[in-house]
Amino acid sequence: MENFTDLYTDYLISSTSYATATGMAGLLSISHDKITRKLSCGDYDSKYLWKKVKPYVHELTRSREPVVLSFDDSIQEKPYTDESELICWHWDHVFNRSVKGVSFLTALVDVQGMRLPCAVEFVRKDSWAVSTPAFTF
Repeated sequence: MENFTDLYTDYLISSTSYATATGMAGLLSISHDKITRKLSCGDYDSKYLWKKVKPYVHELTRSREPVVLSFDDSIQEKPYTDESELICWHWDHVFNRSVKGVSFLTALVDVQGMRLPCAVEFVRKDSWAVSTPAFTF
């Protein structure tokens, strides 16, 4: 799987429903474990994303058009996955309750209707708070 990043990106863009390693493996006739290993060995963070997007952002921002940088916080629910520093309880303002899942922040650059993702950061909780009951027996 030479140039895995481009292949994976094309798969994500062309997917019309949920994108999964199993779905991609079915299209390419390879093991989904191979895709999972490839994804887990890479360091696909904001720095990596910015290196890929930066030339396009510089090209778009040469014009005199307004540049909009927007941020969005989201939670991908994972109710059946074991808790960790990444998958834990977060307050969801949509449901007005705590949900178990992955919380992340994304940044998007918009110039002339061309939108490019430029950052993603995952919320990791490295300290845990244990709630104590308000009363004792």
